[in-house]
Amino acid sequence: GQELEVSLPDRPIWLNADPVRLAQVFGNLLSNSSKFSERGGRIHLSAVQQDDQVIVTVRDTGIGIPPGEIRAIFGMFAQVSSARERAQGGLGIGLTLVSRLVEMHGGSVEARSEGPGKGSEFVVSLPTLTGTHRDLSPERQEKPKANHERRILVVDDNRDTAASLAMLLQMSGNTTREAYDGLAAIETAAEFRPDIVLLDIGLPNLDGYEVCRRLRDKPWGRNVMIVALSGWGQDEDRRRSREAGFDHHLVKPVHYAALLKLFGDQKSSPAQGEMAG
Repeated sequence: GQELEVSLPDRPIWLNADPVRLAQVFGNLLSNSSKFSERGGRIHLSAVQQDDQVIVTVRDTGIGIPPGEIRAIFGMFAQVSSARERAQGGLGIGLTLVSRLVEMHGGSVEARSEGPGKGSEFVVSLPTLTGTHRDLSPERQEKPKANHERRILVVDDNRDTAASLAMLLQMSGNTTREAYDGLAAIETAAEFRPDIVLLDIGLPNLDGYEVCRRLRDKPWGRNVMIVALSGWGQDEDRRRSREAGFDHHLVKPVHYAALLKLFGDQKSSPAQGEMAG
């Protein structure tokens, strides 16, 4: 019940790009526009060349973004307040993935909105082959910077969230596995032997607290960095995570760069290094 308008240039615009990953970028933006627009809404996709950049815009007539939330929209697990009832577990990982993929191509992405009920606009800028960015390639951009490979287990009952976060971590040079409930997390960890576990608290079968306790009971689990990624951030929640054996308790939304920085200090004591995006 929605209308999609597409406006493209008459001539091809050439990029040094990975078509699969750009399909993920624009597929994600179009999916969000559809998801957060009412039946009968309009979505407009346009592309124009400006100097040595191609500007691709996805604009919709949907629920919009409050002015105070635009800057944080690309943070992991970020949710627009008016969108939470439709988010079905969160939308921010997808936009974090969009931002990361665009940056890997030497570009940038910006969110715009005039406010709730007034639609949203996402503007992606990418370098073209005719400009000064000829030396940029996705292959070179995606190599991790000053980061050695780690084995990371991502545990979240929202499969899309787990998959997107795992993909982001792989782009930074890590090896990842996913689990979607407490029992599966313990089984996967025993086989995978991760260096780091990113563990949601509210899980089916066993909650994150119990998963953490059982991992700590294993000889191989005593030196694993276990990080709570949770929407629960009250003092009681942090106390329980500390007592269960978590090294850190991060409250969603979490900035991806802050998460990578945390990984760089695996010798830190379990002092609850809390960061909120």
